[in-house]
Amino acid sequence: MLLPAWSLMAQGVDHQGLSLTKKIDDVLWYNKVSDVAYIDKVFIPTTPRWREANPTGQGAGNPLKIWSYIFVPKDINPTKKYPLIVLPHGGVHGDFTTYHTHIIRELMAQGYIVIATEYRGSTGYGRGLYEDIDYGGRENDDVWYGRNYMVENYDIVDKSRIGIMGWSHGGMITLMNLFEHPKDYTCGYAGVPVSDLIARLGYKRPAYMAYFSAPYHIGKTPEEDVAEYRRRSPAWQAHKLQTPLLIYTNTCDEDVNSLEVEHLIKALQANGKSFEYKVFENEPGGHSFDRMDHAAASAMRLDIYTFLAKYLKPPKPFKNVQELRRAAYEPWHTK
Repeated sequence: MLLPAWSLMAQGVDHQGLSLTKKIDDVLWYNKVSDVAYIDKVFIPTTPRWREANPTGQGAGNPLKIWSYIFVPKDINPTKKYPLIVLPHGGVHGDFTTYHTHIIRELMAQGYIVIATEYRGSTGYGRGLYEDIDYGGRENDDVWYGRNYMVENYDIVDKSRIGIMGWSHGGMITLMNLFEHPKDYTCGYAGVPVSDLIARLGYKRPAYMAYFSAPYHIGKTPEEDVAEYRRRSPAWQAHKLQTPLLIYTNTCDEDVNSLEVEHLIKALQANGKSFEYKVFENEPGGHSFDRMDHAAASAMRLDIYTFLAKYLKPPKPFKNVQELRRAAYEPWHTK
């Protein structure tokens, strides 16, 4: 008997190993950024599961409970208010890891508070949360609830200065949060964002589509329910934009083909929206081009931070690439 692709994929996921990896990486966070940041990890309720395994069972319909990382600059003045950056991670089943170390250090140096929510579908928390995935759906609620938690619980957060930024799937969540909650964000940056799931699954391999058509997820292919995939695609929600937005894409991106992002850009333009964007031509690094550690990528991030600073007014915006690299890396890496 041949098992469906989603079943084979699920059998190959080592949740115990992923949970151990997550615990190790949590320790590494303190090793890598505790000199510049107070670090916390909080457990908060969000919205119920999109699809309940047993809709009439005990606990069905209860809010889902998720973890969020919080980073606060160590040199803050507790009597003042600071801008907040909401930072969703990428990956279909990814998680917030120390891959983001340099990003966090750069944000701390500028005086931002950061929340990074491990939305439903994230790895490292067992099979349950993994199969709670709702790509393009209630995962966006999770990130928004993280934003709300900070406003409601941290007096040092200025609710009039809240930005959201992310790359890839995190860029998609950035877009969907801006579209659905325009009054709750001051600005946003979407790097190489997944923008059109229908187009995306047209150029990806069948094993990738299996993530979405799994019975615990959407449960159908785009061919079977194109409206459901359209609902989850930022390019088809472009008419909702009201917030300052910067978009980057790269023509040699090996993950999110630039055609997706160009569709989004054209949709925003067709709807008469004001936003900023840049299409990089064959920039080294492909999908990760502006997140890498070399000086050219640092210069690209400086432009991103300059855009955000225009609206969020951090207390110590970077003046040049050298300041950024001193914040992100050890002094001998700053040339």
